[in-house]
Amino acid sequence: MNLEYHRLSHQDLVALAGGGSGVDAIRELTALEYSKHITFLWGVVTAAEGSEQHSLARTGYDLLAAAMRANREAAGAVIRYPSVGAWARRTIQACRGGPVMPGAEPSQLRAVAAAAAIRAGLRAQIEVPVADGRVMLPSLGAALVAGHSAMVRSGPGGAMIDRVEIPEDPYHDAPGWLGLRRVRVGPLNVLIDDLDPFRMPGAQDLAPRLEIKPWDAALSGAWQVLERGHRGVASEIAALVSAIVPLPQPPSGEVSTTSSEAFGTVALSFPPDPVTAAVTLAHEIQHVKLGALLDMVTLALPDDGRCYYAPWRDDPRPLSGLLQGAYAYLGVSGFWRRQRRLPGSQLQADVEYARWRAACALALETLRSSGRLTSAGLEFVSVLADTLRAWQEEPVPIEALTLAHSAAESHLARWQSVYGPISAG
Repeated sequence: MNLEYHRLSHQDLVALAGGGSGVDAIRELTALEYSKHITFLWGVVTAAEGSEQHSLARTGYDLLAAAMRANREAAGAVIRYPSVGAWARRTIQACRGGPVMPGAEPSQLRAVAAAAAIRAGLRAQIEVPVADGRVMLPSLGAALVAGHSAMVRSGPGGAMIDRVEIPEDPYHDAPGWLGLRRVRVGPLNVLIDDLDPFRMPGAQDLAPRLEIKPWDAALSGAWQVLERGHRGVASEIAALVSAIVPLPQPPSGEVSTTSSEAFGTVALSFPPDPVTAAVTLAHEIQHVKLGALLDMVTLALPDDGRCYYAPWRDDPRPLSGLLQGAYAYLGVSGFWRRQRRLPGSQLQADVEYARWRAACALALETLRSSGRLTSAGLEFVSVLADTLRAWQEEPVPIEALTLAHSAAESHLARWQSVYGPISAG
């Protein structure tokens, strides 16, 4: 498996900073993350050297390479699946003495290889580990089996895990088999991942196995909103998001997150309506893009312990978190800027646009004056600021401005009652 050299042009960097992207930038970001996964997979093999699992990992890697030769596209879909990168990274860390997450073991590379062989239709057999009565095959699903290991047999006619037959369409359940369910809406093609232990590393709580129909309807509704008024964002989501991870419903509102470890995954609680689902995806796709960009370009110096006021958070944030939030809320501001031109909840769109464009501008000023940005980071933030400066000149009805200002002042007052006056850090 060969690696490529990746470089983002200055034009693409400026486009990303302006809140957009473009075909070339998206292609380069996805190619970078694919190469990173390949590097991590080989890193698992080398990190296991000297351990009893080294030969197991090496056998898995060799089968994965064979699957790539048999069907590069099919095997590549497994390699680029978000949880594969997260598992490989955590496994390398564990082998080097870092925190140990259950399942972060080199032998699990065999399950990755088995999934690739199955998708490639490659005739092969390999023994894979069993954890908690399941064999998890990334990007496919899980087989319910007993014991500590199971034999996967694959070929052009299908595949079996011990006595469990994987259905022809693996994204449906079958006896002994739990499939990752697929949602397709226009160009959007995502898996609802409520099975993989590495689907969202670091998350404190994940939703259990759930019914797929409500999520299918929710994402279909969100997609209608995006295609009606936010086609650029819709194209980014379709190109970059491959997995949706459900989160438990909070006591009020909704929650969402992404992880730099799981490029291509968006985790969110069940959205209350299509517009909320759409703006949540518009928010999180900004984090997906910036996470990949930060693998290529250093925008800020390492956090030095100082924390800052973020107008969208109830807690102080390190500079890296403030940068992430500012970029995400540029996307939120852009969403409401477009949404307010459409018939519907005009006052809500005006209020949201006025509030978040001002909040984002405040955060960008903090970033620019922090002294912690690199030259690339200063240019990146300057382009963000230029975009917002033009937006600030767009008129918003006085009622919406008043409501937005009141919400911002209330948030700041609550924050200051806990943390004191805003300072440089």
